[in-house]
Amino acid sequence: MIRLDTFTESDFSRLISWISSREMLMQFGGPLFIYPLTTHQLTIYCTEQNRFPFKVIDDSLNKVIGHAEIFLPEKQKAVFCRLLIGDSAERNKGYGSQLVQKLLGICFVEMDIQEINLNVYDWNKNAIRCYEKTGFQINEGKTRKTVINDQEWTALNMIISKPQWMNHSKSHHI
Repeated sequence: MIRLDTFTESDFSRLISWISSREMLMQFGGPLFIYPLTTHQLTIYCTEQNRFPFKVIDDSLNKVIGHAEIFLPEKQKAVFCRLLIGDSAERNKGYGSQLVQKLLGICFVEMDIQEINLNVYDWNKNAIRCYEKTGFQINEGKTRKTVINDQEWTALNMIISKPQWMNHSKSHHI
């Protein structure tokens, strides 16, 4: 099982160590950060009022394995941002689904959010499957293009409402 704790200054160097390239930073952070990621950027990031960054901890290992953020752009709406299982040895073990479920519970149950969306690059098939498995659906027609090293990346928007999540959770016994 995983748990989420507040991301603090003591976590900065670990997160920075996970971001090994400009492409990885764009995949993880979108246009929010500039490569290379620095403690200064993370200090500013952690002071923004509507951002709730977390470190992801595997309880059985008592080890930080990832990062996640809930961003609240407006009342009753949230955006999942900067989701990363940073320790590459821990990827593809189901942590992503656990993380998304945990974030969904925080938003829909604890914060009474009504709608959540996220952006994911169309080539990131594992992430898209993970989000679909937890009830997110592709928000057709809402895409954004970014050019990275002369390659065009297309970000898909995915969305889930509280009623959709409740129905999905019932039908999948989550």
